[in-house]
Amino acid sequence: MDALWQAVVHGDEYTAVDVVRRARADGVDEETLLQDVIAAVQERVGAEWAADRLTVAQEHAATALNERVISGLAHYGHRRTGSGETPRGRVTVGCADGEWHALPTRLVAEVLRLRGWRVDYLGAHTPTRHLVSHLHNTGSEAVLLSATLPTRLPAAHAAVTACRAMGVPVMAGGRAFGPDGRHAHALGADAWAPDARAAAAVLDEGLPAPDPAAVRQVVDDLPHLTDQKYTFVTRSRVPLVRQTLTGLEDRFPPLRAYGDEQRERTAEDLSHIVDFLATALYVDGPALFTTFLDRTARVLEARGVPARSVVAALGVLSHQLRDFPARCACSGVAPPP
Repeated sequence: MDALWQAVVHGDEYTAVDVVRRARADGVDEETLLQDVIAAVQERVGAEWAADRLTVAQEHAATALNERVISGLAHYGHRRTGSGETPRGRVTVGCADGEWHALPTRLVAEVLRLRGWRVDYLGAHTPTRHLVSHLHNTGSEAVLLSATLPTRLPAAHAAVTACRAMGVPVMAGGRAFGPDGRHAHALGADAWAPDARAAAAVLDEGLPAPDPAAVRQVVDDLPHLTDQKYTFVTRSRVPLVRQTLTGLEDRFPPLRAYGDEQRERTAEDLSHIVDFLATALYVDGPALFTTFLDRTARVLEARGVPARSVVAALGVLSHQLRDFPARCACSGVAPPP
């Protein structure tokens, strides 16, 4: 793994591809390379970015290079195994609407192909209406839907509901659904898998097609949405961010000296906070929001921004939510007494 990491982080595509192909020639199977080497390197890329040891541009470049390494390995494997075998079945693999982190789904797609499945890989950001159209045209037996960012969970829920209404079962995967898949089950998915090997095992066992007549609707899956908290936050997103940024100057004085670029980045961070608050309300999951806040504080600290700025922002946001219909206990942000 270290040799591949060095090649990826230095942008050396040819060496990276050679490292993987040499390992394959030495007897390491494709699935091990995909899951235990390439995926591990990508995990490290994300960790190094969070620690501010890689820039956004370097992280993007490393991810793109890993995509090409996967392609090189897939082509190598194709030549070795041939294409005349009858597939075990046909499945569709893709990301939820708005989700751009496609590399995990690519890994799943390649592992399933190695296991003998015919895979329609749709990549990043697949609008639900296009996913449904694809299913109508292809007759896939199952959908494997990925989401890395929890803020994509409402869109993922719409996709799960639409697919199941067609009688096509959905397996969810990706960090957004929680380490134990709790959000996948809450949003009506038929199964959840933490990685490609687990996804393949679930498919081996078989996913029964749902009865379209029995598919539940959003308020059936998430009855707490009737209190309108999620709707309130999503509809108030722009003024919440603007008013919180203005109020933050009093609670976090260093903001007054920020330049235009720094203020823009601060506004982006506040937008993320509001988006994660809305998502926590959507799934009724306080841990989702608190985990995000903890990670945000650590990322900001790594970039020289004190974590107390997050606490200050939450205080201002809490004040903006003083007219909330009810106390937002699930988010950890409550209006003042």
